Amino acid sequence: MTETTDHRDSYAPTAAFAAAANADASLYQRSTADRDAFWAEQADRLHWEQPWTQVLDWSDAPVAKWFVDGKLNVAYNCVDRHVLDGHGDQVAIHWEGEPGDSRDITYAELLAEVSRAANYLTELGLEAGDRVAIYMPMVPEAIVSMLACARLGLTHSVVFAGFSPTALRQRVDDASARLIITTDGQWRRGKAAPLKEAVDEALYANGDVPHTVEHVLVVRRTDIEVPWTEGRDLWWHETVAQAAPEHQAQAFDAEHPLFILYTSGTTGKPKGILHTSGGYLTQASYTHHNVFDHKAGQDIYWCTADIGWVTGHTYIVYGPLSNRTTQVVYEGTPNFPDEHRHWNIVEKYSVTIYYTAPTLVRTFMKWGREIPAAHDLSSIRVLGSVGEPINPEAWRWYREVIGADTAPIVDTWWQTETGSIMISPLPGVTAAKPGAAMTPLPGISAKVVDEEGKAVELGETEANGYLVLDQPWPSMLRGIWGDMDRYRSTYWERYAEQGWYFAGDGAKLDADGDLWVLGRVDDVMNVSGHRISTAEVESALVGHSGVAEAAVVGASDATTGQGIVAFVILTAEAKDTGDALIGELKAEVSREISPIARPREIHVVPELPKTRSGKIMRRLLRDVAEGRELGDTSTLVDPNVFEAIRASRA
Repeated sequence: MTETTDHRDSYAPTAAFAAAANADASLYQRSTADRDAFWAEQADRLHWEQPWTQVLDWSDAPVAKWFVDGKLNVAYNCVDRHVLDGHGDQVAIHWEGEPGDSRDITYAELLAEVSRAANYLTELGLEAGDRVAIYMPMVPEAIVSMLACARLGLTHSVVFAGFSPTALRQRVDDASARLIITTDGQWRRGKAAPLKEAVDEALYANGDVPHTVEHVLVVRRTDIEVPWTEGRDLWWHETVAQAAPEHQAQAFDAEHPLFILYTSGTTGKPKGILHTSGGYLTQASYTHHNVFDHKAGQDIYWCTADIGWVTGHTYIVYGPLSNRTTQVVYEGTPNFPDEHRHWNIVEKYSVTIYYTAPTLVRTFMKWGREIPAAHDLSSIRVLGSVGEPINPEAWRWYREVIGADTAPIVDTWWQTETGSIMISPLPGVTAAKPGAAMTPLPGISAKVVDEEGKAVELGETEANGYLVLDQPWPSMLRGIWGDMDRYRSTYWERYAEQGWYFAGDGAKLDADGDLWVLGRVDDVMNVSGHRISTAEVESALVGHSGVAEAAVVGASDATTGQGIVAFVILTAEAKDTGDALIGELKAEVSREISPIARPREIHVVPELPKTRSGKIMRRLLRDVAEGRELGDTSTLVDPNVFEAIRASRA
């Protein structure tokens, strides 16, 4: 049988889908006719305790104030109001544990859980404005903890449970967290891996250097033995679970800090991205409703992200719950116990909206279409993609094999910094092109410009430029925690004259004016949708006693988008033990940062290509890593360096 692949250039929504869609073309008209009125209308989808007096105050640019003087409670908007509206019996979360255990949590039960946690955190003496670090796998208590913090005006900092103790300590210190919430351990491919132990290691990491943590609250998940510090450490089941299930939510200012989320910068030190309450929740809720065409009480939604990343914040916790979603939350990996796991879950819950990353789509392609073909995926009606640009081949496979060639794909571009989706097709409106992010959402404004800030011309083959956002948006970051100078220089300096936000991504416009995102243009790599800075990996490598110097680049990778390739120079004393040394260095990076940052390849080289000013030419190393002809080498001190590097790769 020959396979027929549909190679249309664009895919318009069916008449039936368009007729029933949440969004129609009038959203674009309304948003351009009166931007403030448009965002006011979106904010009105939420419950406000006190109305705002002004939609946007941009007088202190680049720091925005949205919905000035407005007061609301984020958790009340995500839970209480649905229960008060009579939807307490609706399932909020179908939770699926990796070992096969599962729990269904209704909105009424979620409210009771969040109230208990809020009551106990209050008992611990935490007050609005305090910071709480959450270091947990994908268990329901992680979501409960985030909502309890939001309810009390505590600013949460979720740290991905795959990060090392060093990375956790860095984030705890930067935010001066008073409490860490964690689990005894986490399930990973059928094995219980310790997590509380990593917290202890983090808190003792700097020897006598004091930290701000007063308590560690521990959820029992795997029943493994845990180290215990009396007075400081507390079991969730002995404290939170015993607290009263009623709690009165208080309203906070629209600009009250909701969360800090750390992301890689071009230097080794992660940046604490700060998001506030009213504008963030408005855009999270609006985008979830329109981009995914979500129908409350009908759809079963599944976003496969982890709450340690912004996708998990916006499209597992705040966006979906504010829209009264019934959603699937899965704890484990997609291939445990086997490669059928995701499709078994889709079948079990009749998932209708499925949102995942291109890396996973490409992994599914590698595993073969016979795996999804063995399942009834007919419930799926919308597919989403996030984290990095999706290549057209993976896009078409995703639509054809997972979406039965009928489900529209929303390819969403956004960042930790933007807070929610900025550029995406609208599934009932847009004729989507495989691989294109298409156009900014209604209410959002973006441009593709050159170095000088001039708009690139449509459809020119060389019309590549930089993606900028030329108007403020409600869910935008409000700064870098504790470092407003870094905020201004990182995001606003490049186009300071025009007052534009520079995203750090390259983009192009095609002849129709549709936008294609080309990926990072700075020293940040995008591995499986996770941002990792070259400086961070280099510093982990140089931390090894045998390494004198290291240079790291992201090279294109068929599965993960980019793979990490490192070039290291050894110290005079170090012995090159070949594979043993490479294995040691890879393990060092995993331990220092996270297994996500583990390099794909490490090459021991005699020399690194440097300019006369001493700058490492990563562009040329990328050429080497990707096996390309070298670009311009005229600025190098020693162009012959590459012969030695090539020899070491061979």
